[in-house]
Amino acid sequence: MKRIIVIGSPGAGKSTLARRLRDITGIPLYYLDMLWHKADGTHVSKEEFDIRLNEVVQKNRWIIDGNYQRTLKFRLQACDTVFLLDFPLNICLAGAEARIGQAREDLPWLETEFDPEFRQWIVDFPKNELPQIYELLEYHGGGKNIVVLKSRKEADDYLKALC
Repeated sequence: MKRIIVIGSPGAGKSTLARRLRDITGIPLYYLDMLWHKADGTHVSKEEFDIRLNEVVQKNRWIIDGNYQRTLKFRLQACDTVFLLDFPLNICLAGAEARIGQAREDLPWLETEFDPEFRQWIVDFPKNELPQIYELLEYHGGGKNIVVLKSRKEADDYLKALC
């Protein structure tokens, strides 16, 4: 594992898994949210985001945390390992809600409320985003180490075995 992407529903624990992988492997970690968002809640242009992402992908070793479907095919082609967190909706909603008010290294501001639009995106993720992710994995995942984790326990067990 030298080039890893961590994808899945918001609230599933992608950033937590990515940090634990970083701590175990020593591979540098990059958060797509930090490439896209500014501290004031706005974001960079798509062009600037693509430049920033390309700079990361050109490196020899990385962990990239985040979905950003528009760039998933690009990252799949560049990675050697994929972690997909395909957790139940209730776990993802609880995870997203639990981080409200918590300072995070993966987001340039402090979330102070569970935004209703963001909540709805999580609710819709299993039907709108997840099928597309599995389709991209099927078409562009050949030769990749694809690890699909269905629960926090599976993720914990995987990481314990990796240690």
